[in-house]
Amino acid sequence: MMHALPTGDVEIIDLTAPLSSETPIIQLPPPFVNTPGFSLSELSRYDDDRGFWYWNAIETGEHVGTHVDAPNHWITGRDQIGVDRIPLEHLVAPAVVIDKSAECADDPDFLLEVPHVEDWQEENGPLPDGGWLLFRTGWDERSDDQERFLNVDEDGPHTPGVSVECAQWLATTAPIVGMGVETVGTDAGIAGGMSTPFPCHHHLLGAGKYGLTQLQNLAKLPAVGTTLIVAPLPIVDGSGSPARVLALAPRGK
Repeated sequence: MMHALPTGDVEIIDLTAPLSSETPIIQLPPPFVNTPGFSLSELSRYDDDRGFWYWNAIETGEHVGTHVDAPNHWITGRDQIGVDRIPLEHLVAPAVVIDKSAECADDPDFLLEVPHVEDWQEENGPLPDGGWLLFRTGWDERSDDQERFLNVDEDGPHTPGVSVECAQWLATTAPIVGMGVETVGTDAGIAGGMSTPFPCHHHLLGAGKYGLTQLQNLAKLPAVGTTLIVAPLPIVDGSGSPARVLALAPRGK
């Protein structure tokens, strides 16, 4: 695919959300500890007394903005690898897109089910062995507004996700290495009350697979034919990392 870049037959699409103090972050109820958001503190900016250069200090949680969930992020994956040990072939890999944005527009609690994936495979072929499944919900349209992005009411958050059965199937049967979403986390907003709470985290991370969250621009990708490039920081024994995520996709497909 790289040889097609100069010809324009392949385009590079940035799937990464801007990272700033305005980036939406997950909000957990008490007694859980919440992650800090992203902050930037200036150290110097071309000042005679502090240096002829510009640089900053940053503070951020591992799971802020577009980020990778490593297997050791969840208790079921506690003996699995951290983000620094993810094999490179899992970070540059084929990806496919399942688009349920219309359904999610009608129902913010929409859950991806195994039959949805099976129907998609009937039309598009098998999920990529060693690749990624990207779940398009249209939720990136809300990503500039924390309130709309988290979509919380008196009953809790309402964002699309994956059913318990589908999460288990993706973890144990599907040949993918990970799943990517546009929402704040791989699980639905209502996932805390499911029969297996937070099933994507529980099953996929427990199986040594990965999560990839707060993606953008999935609408620009074809159902098949994309190469995904995921670039997290190699934080030693880290449970995850903010990441730059790029897609190489056939132009106009």
